[in-house]
Amino acid sequence: MSIDPSSIPNFGGQPEPQPQGPAGPVVPDQDLVKQLLDQMELKHVVDEEGDLVAPWEEFRTYFMFRGEGEQQVFSVRTFYDRPHKIDEKPQLLESLDDWNRRTLWPKVYTHTHDDGTVRLIGEAQMLIGTGVSLEHFVSSTVSWVRAAIEFDRWLVEQLGLAEDVDGTNGTDSPEADEE
Repeated sequence: MSIDPSSIPNFGGQPEPQPQGPAGPVVPDQDLVKQLLDQMELKHVVDEEGDLVAPWEEFRTYFMFRGEGEQQVFSVRTFYDRPHKIDEKPQLLESLDDWNRRTLWPKVYTHTHDDGTVRLIGEAQMLIGTGVSLEHFVSSTVSWVRAAIEFDRWLVEQLGLAEDVDGTNGTDSPEADEE
C-alpha cells in the first residue's frame, strides 16, 4: 500500500487533497506511518523499544501499534518535555480541562515524576484491527500531529511560557537592569 504524495495534507491551511489508495479497508503498520512522515518531511527514528518517534525541540511524538487482531490499536502519544513544578499542577489541570473540553485531540493529561516535576502527555487512538480506510488513517494521523504541535503553542500562550521559548526562563537579563 502506498500514499500518493499529493494526498498529504499540508500545514499551510489550503484544502486537503484526498489520498489515493486501496478502495477497501487497510490495516496500517509502521512502514505506512514512516512513509507518511517522510512525505510530510518530518524527521523520525525507531526507538529501542521498536516504536516510531518524531522528535521536536520541546516534545516527542510516538506512533505505536498495540494489541492484536481485531483489538489492535494505533496510538499517537506526545510527551511534552517542558518540566512544570508540582505547585503549578492546579493551574496546569485547569488549562488542560479547558483544552480537553474544547478540542477533540490530543487529550492531554499530567504525569508527576518521583522528583516532583510534572510533565504533560497528549494522546489520540484509533482502533485499526478490522481495517480502516486509507483516507481516514492519513487524515487522522496528520490532524493528530498538527494538534500536538498546536497544543504546545497554545500552552505557551496560556501559561505565559513565551520566556521559555526565548530562552530567558522568565528571569530578567542583567542588561535589562542596567537600563
